Amino acid sequence: MLVLMTAMVAIGPVSTDLYLPSLPSIGAALGAGVAEVQLTLGLFMGGFAAGTLTCGPISDRFGRRPTMLVGLGLFVVASLACATATTIDQLMGWRVVQGFAGAAAPIVSRAVVRDLYQREQAARVLSYMAGAMALAPALAPVLGGAIHVAVGWRGQFWALAGGGALLLGLALMVIPETNRRHDPLALRAAQLLGNVGRLYRHPTFTGFALTGGFAYGGLFSFISGGSFVLIGTLGVAPENFGFLFMVVAGAFVAGGLTGGRLVPRFGSVAMIRAGVWIGTVSGMIGVILSNVGTPSLAAVVVPSAGMFFAFALVNPNCAAGAIAPFPEMAGTAASVAGFTQMAIGAAIGSLVGPLFDGTARPMFAVMMTTMTVAVVIFYARLRDRDGLG
Repeated sequence: MLVLMTAMVAIGPVSTDLYLPSLPSIGAALGAGVAEVQLTLGLFMGGFAAGTLTCGPISDRFGRRPTMLVGLGLFVVASLACATATTIDQLMGWRVVQGFAGAAAPIVSRAVVRDLYQREQAARVLSYMAGAMALAPALAPVLGGAIHVAVGWRGQFWALAGGGALLLGLALMVIPETNRRHDPLALRAAQLLGNVGRLYRHPTFTGFALTGGFAYGGLFSFISGGSFVLIGTLGVAPENFGFLFMVVAGAFVAGGLTGGRLVPRFGSVAMIRAGVWIGTVSGMIGVILSNVGTPSLAAVVVPSAGMFFAFALVNPNCAAGAIAPFPEMAGTAASVAGFTQMAIGAAIGSLVGPLFDGTARPMFAVMMTTMTVAVVIFYARLRDRDGLG
């Protein structure tokens, strides 16, 4: 079950990373500019954020299992629609639906972990899940590059539809119902708004959610702009982009496994502290390297790998810390924390396209800035907390 839930958590990264090698080609095929094509990433994340906010309360009301199954079914439909889109507007519209539906499985999976484990145990499980699931998005651009060469960008969305159908079938057989406290009032407007307000008034929750959100913004700056820098500026072939992305994502695997081993000894707050500083320094190094000397692959890949390593330390511990104080509404807490992260990431990622000037400078400037904000929030809200406040 944990292996399958790890695959569920990978839906978001795979849905963004699989078609990264094709972003320039999609623009040419559909007559769209760089900013419009990059908007398909931002809109997916916006839909994912909206779905994230919705799926948790639904799972609190009706259960984890049915919420996950319906979401996976709609994800398959939206992926098929993306594969047959004939205009950039159609693609953007269906990416919103795909993101909304794709949020169900990962959000419910995290709620299941909270149903089964206490905070430190949950942080450890989520760290290992983060490291393991990073293998999928690490391989996704490689597979996406091969699909691009073989059948073009539409094949990548056909692959997402097939993968979603496979996960749906496995979930029907494997995933049990773990929510033993169905809340009949979870979807009532007054109750829902009250729960959301309670979460955002809670200083520990907002500390974890905002720190994780701005850290994700740093990560998403590379996801949004990396292919244009590597393919468009440095001349990397689309089919080879995935191998460079694998190096970057490999750092995420290392970070997740490192966090999983160290969190029992040092605690989740220490992991977050290390992560936000590593991410800030990585962004700073990227800014320096992009402003001096001749542009090179190493000057882009190495700082980006540092950012991915940092995010793997921050993300699972922020997720576990945000949910831990609210066992009676774990689904809603997971939703609101995920929504905060996705919304910040989408907003920050949308800046990279308009700022793109043919160099890596805007991408790393955004990365450094957002990680600096994460450092400030950490010291303002989390430095002296244990996550139970």
